[in-house]
Amino acid sequence: MRPPIIRKILIGALLFRLFFVSLFLPAVTAFVSAASTLTGLDRIDEFSHLFAGKRLALVVNQTSLNRSGEHITDIFLKMPDVAVTALFGPEHGVRGRAAAGVRVGDDVDAATKIPVYSLYGRSKKPTPDMLKNVDLLVFDMQDIGARFYTFIWTMFTVMQSAAENGIPIVVLDRPNPIGGRVEGPVLEPQFASFIGLQPIPVRHGMTVGELARLFNGEGWLGDGLVADLTVVPLRNWHHELWYDETGLTFTPTSPNMPDIETAAVYPGLCLLEGTNVSEGRGTDAPFLTFGAPWIDGEVLCNELASRNLSGVVFEPISFTPRTISGKAVHPKYENRRCSGARIKVARRDSLNAFVAGVIVVKTIHDLYPGQFAFRKDGFFDLLCGTDAVRLGIKAGASVREMKAHWAHQLANFKKIRKKYLLYH
Repeated sequence: MRPPIIRKILIGALLFRLFFVSLFLPAVTAFVSAASTLTGLDRIDEFSHLFAGKRLALVVNQTSLNRSGEHITDIFLKMPDVAVTALFGPEHGVRGRAAAGVRVGDDVDAATKIPVYSLYGRSKKPTPDMLKNVDLLVFDMQDIGARFYTFIWTMFTVMQSAAENGIPIVVLDRPNPIGGRVEGPVLEPQFASFIGLQPIPVRHGMTVGELARLFNGEGWLGDGLVADLTVVPLRNWHHELWYDETGLTFTPTSPNMPDIETAAVYPGLCLLEGTNVSEGRGTDAPFLTFGAPWIDGEVLCNELASRNLSGVVFEPISFTPRTISGKAVHPKYENRRCSGARIKVARRDSLNAFVAGVIVVKTIHDLYPGQFAFRKDGFFDLLCGTDAVRLGIKAGASVREMKAHWAHQLANFKKIRKKYLLYH
């Protein structure tokens, strides 16, 4: 029998071990789970029956990679009893090299010699002629989590075409890189455009697979259309994860979306595209940099600091926008010295990006009423999905008053959204 002192030491050690395990095991388990996130593309071997004997059209771009960095086209070309007969490219093209808003033409893929049809050129929707040698459509692209990012609307029009032509569609799911938070106004019908075709909020908090289920389930494809949809789900992912917590390598989704920090602020700072303030295109930090020749960066940052915005800090900066091949063509204030702010994301989980963007726009509007202007083409309203934000800023309304305008619609969307979530 052990002496009492030894027994006490052993019991104490055991209790400490149990305490340590209970304290840190959940975190370790979560880390291991997150680090092994698998995309839909990573899981296609489990769903090979969906593709066997089929002629495939792939809706893809440069982000359509598996964990090993292989492109989906190469993966399917090696798969037995499968043919790839067409590629469809979104905004920026199949290889992601075209600048924002630039129309892309049809082509033949240099690497594979497969016909490439642009869905951001003469047509935003596959035509019957484009689909004549297709048995199955496959969508696999990384979204960024904001309503006005056009990839989800490319998926929407592809789903419409699939339903109209009686062709099944498979969506290979990918993470929402900025997680599951839901923010901002829900799109009002009169402000529908290709940066927002259906009533979802600015930050929707859904994956492309969940959005596809929503579009289908709510009858939003129109004319009674329902697509024959299959979603290949993620494994080891949940809505609280940011992309850099998944163990996956982030591929820039477009020339001006280089990293997750940019993605974190994008749902709000993109609003500057609807104004005469530079959103940082033509610099090395678009959407994290903003300003104009008539702004005093020190004054602006001091005023923004007084707003006590959660999750971000603003530092004065001077910059000169320039044309950058493949990224920015004649950006606002090209070759003119601008003063403004550089955003640093300090606590992204507490950041309400859309509200931050509204505060930035409102602050500049209030500080420089003689120089600031909204674009005359109504683009600011299209980004917001409503004219209430612009009208509120012009009328001197508080941000709290503006938030009250969309709060009820947002609450209703959250109820609808729940039906289509795949990850909890």
